[in-house]
Order: sequence, then structure tokens, then C-alpha cells
Amino acid sequence: MTSILKADTIQDTDGNNIINENSNTITIGASGDTTNIIGTLQNNGAAVGGTMTPAFAASLASTQAVSSGSQTKATFNTEIYDTDNCYDNSTNYRFTPTTAGKYFVYATLTIYSGAYSAYQYGICYIKKNGSTDIAVSNMDLRNGNDGRWFACPAHTTVDMNGSSDYLEVYGLAGSTSSPVFYGDNHFSTFGAYKIIE
Repeated sequence: MTSILKADTIQDTDGNNIINENSNTITIGASGDTTNIIGTLQNNGAAVGGTMTPAFAASLASTQAVSSGSQTKATFNTEIYDTDNCYDNSTNYRFTPTTAGKYFVYATLTIYSGAYSAYQYGICYIKKNGSTDIAVSNMDLRNGNDGRWFACPAHTTVDMNGSSDYLEVYGLAGSTSSPVFYGDNHFSTFGAYKIIE
């Protein structure tokens, strides 16, 4: 036997509306209330909340030799994961998401000077479409004692059109020796994921 409960408004014992139906809109709770949903919240059979994809993460498989004072693209060639095959880890080392939206993007570039007390400065750039710096991180020691190596983390949110927009990471190392972007064991990583449609 099926039971049917029909009501425009359901209230708690204090007279506060718990559920209110008005003009085909159902309001659950009131401002400041906590509403707990047990089970899966759905919209016409599909899960509510969306997914945070496309998403990827990549790392440097080994060290990448660079020239001191020259901005160089980081070759993140080892995929950790790539949900929608949107990251190119063999040619361009770029993320071109196929879904439009706002993305969180992050990178850490570990810059090794090549010798003790040879590190002067290092900069990590996250670039959109090859030219626009959307996040920059740096460590500059030129006014003090030079170091050996440092990790430059950068992160931001960015709007992507889902077709032609892409993201890449570049680095700049200032060293009196032979600098490298340090790979192995995820010293240098690059990733992104969609957060909002």
C-alpha cells in the first residue's frame, strides 16, 4: 500500500517552516538552518554538485637542464593522472581543457643551482595561451648569501573557454653554475582541475 502526504507547508513545533511549497518552488529550511541530506541528491537522475574534471597532474621525470637567466618551458613529461586526455606530456607540455569553466591551476618548480652557493634567483610562471602570466612565484637571494636550491610554488584560478585556451609552466633560474629544474619524486609538479562551470 502506498501512502501519500499532501501539504503546502510543514512546520516544526516552534512554528518555523521546514518545507514550504509556493508557485512550484519548494523551500527546505530557512536562512541559518542546517539541512542534512541522507543518501544521494539528484537532479532528474543525475548527481547534483558536478564533477571537478577535466583534471590532471604531471611531474618532471628527471632533471631538465636550463640556461641561467633564460625563461624556459618546464617539460612536465610524466602524467600522474589525466581524466580527459587534455594534457600533452610529450610535445607541448600543456593543458588544454575541453570543458569551459573556471579552473584551479597549480605548479611547483624546484630550481637547483648546479652547485653550493650558486643559486641567485628563481621564478616560476604559469602562463595562459603562451604569453599571459596568470601566476608568478619567485625566490631572489641576490641581496644576501646565495643558496643551492629552492622550490617556487604558484597557483591561481583562471577562466578557460573549453576549446583553444591552454596552460603551461615556465621557469627562470639565475645561477653562477649550471642550473636545472629538478625532477624525480615529484619535486616539480603541474596540475589543474575544474571548479566551476
